[in-house]
Amino acid sequence: MTYGTRTDTDAYHPGGTRRDTAARYALLPLRVFLGVTFVYAGLDKLTDSAFMKDAGAGSIGDMMRAVRDSSAVPALVDLALENPVGFGYAIAFGELAVGIGTLLGLLARLAALGGALISLSLWLTVSWASDPYYYGNDLAYLMAWIPLVLAGAPLLSVDAALRARRRR
Repeated sequence: MTYGTRTDTDAYHPGGTRRDTAARYALLPLRVFLGVTFVYAGLDKLTDSAFMKDAGAGSIGDMMRAVRDSSAVPALVDLALENPVGFGYAIAFGELAVGIGTLLGLLARLAALGGALISLSLWLTVSWASDPYYYGNDLAYLMAWIPLVLAGAPLLSVDAALRARRRR
C-alpha cells in the first residue's frame, strides 16, 4: 500500500482531482437555479395582467394589504402600499436584474446581494406569518443566496473572464 497516492485523479482535469473539479463547480447549480428562478419570477410578474394593479384578485396591492398586519415589518408594507404598482415593477425589474446578473456571472456578488435583499424583504413581509417558519420559501432563498454573496461566480462568468483579462 502506498500512502499519499491519489487514486481519484482524472485525466481530463490535469493538475487536480475529480474532487477538486467538483469543488470548483459546486456553486454553479445553485447559481443556475437562482438565476433562472429570479428571471422567471420577474417575467411572471411583468406579464401577469392582474399582478401589476393597485387592487383586484391577484394584484400586488391586495397581496400587500393582506400581509400588512402579519408581517414582521408593517412599515415596509406601508411604504410599498404608497405605490403598489411602482413597488411591483421595482420588485419585478429587481428580480430580472438579479437573475440575469447571476446567470451571466456579471457583478455576481452584487447580484447575489440584491437577491438576498429581495428574499429578506419578502420573508419579513409576505411569508413571515408562515407557520411553521419553513413553509415560507423566502427564508430558504435568502440562505441560498449567501454562498453566492461570499464566493461570487468564480467560473463560467463574465466576472471571471474580466479577471483573467486584467491579469494578462
